Parts: sequence; C-alpha cells; structure tokens
Amino acid sequence: MEMISVFDMFKLGIGPSSSHTLGPWRAAQRWLEELRQQLDLQEVQAVEVHLYASLALTGKGHGTDLAVMLGLSGQDPVDIPIQNVLDIKEQIYREHRINLADQYIIPFDPSQHIIMHGGERLAEHANGLIFKAYTTERVFEETYYSVGGGFVKKANEKADPQGTVQLPYPSQNGEELLQHCRSQQMKVADMVWANELAWRSEEEIRSGLRQIWQVMLKSMYHGCYAEGVLGGGLNVKRRAASMHHKLIGGIKFENAEDWLAEVKRRPNDFNAILKWIGCFAMAVNEENASFRRIVTAPTNGAAGVIPAVLMYYICFSGENVQEDDIFSFLMVAGEIGSLFKKNATISAAMGGCQAEIGVSSSMAAAALTECLGGSVEQALMAAEIAMEHHLGLTCDPVGGLVQIPCIERNSMGAIKAITASRLALDSDPADACVSLDNIIKTMWETAQDMNHKYKETSQGGLAVNISVKVPEC
Repeated sequence: MEMISVFDMFKLGIGPSSSHTLGPWRAAQRWLEELRQQLDLQEVQAVEVHLYASLALTGKGHGTDLAVMLGLSGQDPVDIPIQNVLDIKEQIYREHRINLADQYIIPFDPSQHIIMHGGERLAEHANGLIFKAYTTERVFEETYYSVGGGFVKKANEKADPQGTVQLPYPSQNGEELLQHCRSQQMKVADMVWANELAWRSEEEIRSGLRQIWQVMLKSMYHGCYAEGVLGGGLNVKRRAASMHHKLIGGIKFENAEDWLAEVKRRPNDFNAILKWIGCFAMAVNEENASFRRIVTAPTNGAAGVIPAVLMYYICFSGENVQEDDIFSFLMVAGEIGSLFKKNATISAAMGGCQAEIGVSSSMAAAALTECLGGSVEQALMAAEIAMEHHLGLTCDPVGGLVQIPCIERNSMGAIKAITASRLALDSDPADACVSLDNIIKTMWETAQDMNHKYKETSQGGLAVNISVKVPEC
C-alpha cells in the first residue's frame, strides 16, 4: 500500500502545472542529487533534457522548460523569490549559460539542450523526461516520470508496499477508510490526524497545515486585486479583480487576514455567494497561470477549487469556523485525494481533466460535508457525487496554456463540490447505489478508454476548435 500524507497531496509550488511544472522541477532536483553521488559536478560539460509526449506537446505553455531550468539551477519552488522565476529563465535564454546547482556555470542553450519529442511516449507514463550529463569520458542518463500532483518517480521505480512508516489506520480505498472510522468511532479528520502523527509531531502538522492555508489565502487575496492580461499569447484578461471590485468596492487592505474579515461581513444572499465562489476560484488560477506561488490541490490546474470551497465554509456557511476546523477540512480533503492517487490517477495526461478538477471537487465535497456535521458515510457520498458529475471531462488546454478552459473549470468544480455536499447532507447514504470506490474505479476505466488527444496534448477539443496563434505552442 502506498503511504500518502496530506502534505503529499498539498504541496507549495509555482504555477501553472503540477505535472508539467512542479514535477519536472522536482525531477531535475532529484537528478542533480543523484548525479552528485556519481561524480563531481565540475566534470559536467553539458546537460540535455528530453521531454516526451504531453510534456513536449504542451510543455512550453505549461512552463516545463522554465521548470527544468530552475531545477537544474538549484532553485526550489517552495522558497524561490517570485521575481526570480522568470528572471532566471530569461537570463539563461539570453546568455546561453546555466548555473548548474547554483554552483557551476556551463553552456546551455534551451533551444538545443531542451529537446521535445511530442510524437513519442515513454513506457510508463505520458509525462516522461530524460536527463543527460556529458563529461569527457561518458554520459550519465536517467529517466523520470511526472505522474501528477507534483509526484515524481524514476523509471522502473516501485513504491515500497510497506511505506516508510507504519500508519495506525492505513487505507487503500474508501471501504477501508470507512471501516477504520466505524471501528474506532472516529471522523475522517481524526483518522488522518492519527496517521500524520506517524510522520511528524503535532506542532509540525499544525505548522504545515497553517502554511498551506496561508498560501491559499494569499493567492486568493492577491488574485482578487491583480489586473491585466495573462501571458502566453491568448491575451486572456484577468477577471477575478473585476468581479471582486463589484463585490467589495475599491476598499484596500493591509493584509489577507483583514481582507478575509471584510469578506465575512459582506451580504451572503445566494447571488452574492455564487459570485464570491467564482471569484475565489478564478483568482487562484489566474495567479497559477501567472507563474506565482500556489498550493497544488491536488494539482496546479485544479488549485482553485478547494480554496474556494474552504472560503465558502469560512465565510458563508453560518458556522463559527476556527483554525482547527480549517485544518480538519484540509485533512479530509487530502485523504480523499490520496484514494484517487492510489487507485486511479490525478494526472490529466493520464486521465483528462476528470483527474484534476473532478478529483479536487470530490476532495472539497467530502471535506465540506464532514465540517458541516455530516457523517463519514455522508462525506464519502459527497465525494462520490462530485466525481460522478465530472466523469469523462477532457483536458484540452487551448495553446497548451493553463487558461482556457482551466480557469473557469475551477469555478464550476467548486460549485459542484458544494452542491454535492448539500445533496449528501440531505440524504441517507444507506440508500445510495454508487460508492466512492465504484466511482474511482469507473473514473480510471474512463481514463484508460479516453482518446489520448483529450489528455493534455492540445490536440483535441477546444484546443483545435479555437482559432488562435500562440507562440508557446
């Protein structure tokens, strides 16, 4: 059984894509560390990065070239200053040099040393990449796969079936999760908390969850005030700021916390709530499309759903939400996401957008349901309902950019999550005909049957039916 922590499902990273940006970035970092074990980096005269299938077909628009260059430069997505993200890329393109591991400068021309193989797929996954280091005597080569959500595996690498820890309540599927909760009379959040303690201390858990929430909050806050046109060539105008202005006026705030307090005081009629949810979700994904720091939840392309539903819970549910409630929300969401990761996929290149927006909506629906007082059975029912109505959703980014239709889909996914939660809370799970495990199995079968052109290749769907010329594609 693969052991997956909530901190595996929620990662801090730079947009616009967890599989095409964060994953390749982490792969480059990992390759450098493994390379160090074999030779002195000063022996390296040149490096090449080969991108395959989806990584090549939509890599430019998703920032894959940027990601591997930053990874090779020794930068980390968690703490790199945002202003350095594009500056380093531009410097490499301008000077045709790279500061390998931030220690040793070697020649590097991205047009020659990042090679795209769009028509070729490596054996284990659509998101494959090969790193090569050349010395005077030999070539050091390694293959990695970015398997979704920022997760990376080396070729032929198998997960340790026992994991690196012994969890008190390991769950491979929804039925096992339910049995743990029933036998111990626990909520999902309680079960996850007990498991997390096998990895880290209580204070580390709280600190980590607090950081996740703060990055989510700040990405919404900043996205609600940032105006202009998104880069990449589609000339997509940011809309969250305009929506936000209509909702809150021209009020400025010193920080995200003061902004949040004001949002809570705003009118919460049905129309206003719908507008706020859309605003929150789009704000995050406009930030994501702008190469800013967001939380992978469980992917970058779907990063706006969970923050938007969490904001609904905090601001408009009528509950007196405290910090521990936010932590519970994140832990339930993370656990549901891990079930999809274990039994299906969270990679759009493998499963279409049902594996991103669908999974995030399912995660958010379960979390909201438990936080609103629903039973474990109702939380799992909400997760099932949300995914059921995303089945078959394709990934067809126009121009290979995480903009159209990705940004709007986050708004729709958030609304579906809230609707699924409300349906579950008003239902008896004993009457349900479909289980969460049924729907995860169905999603994976649907993913396998889906034509490859609808899996993050920009070779089908909207990507071929909109007349635009995008230089990155």
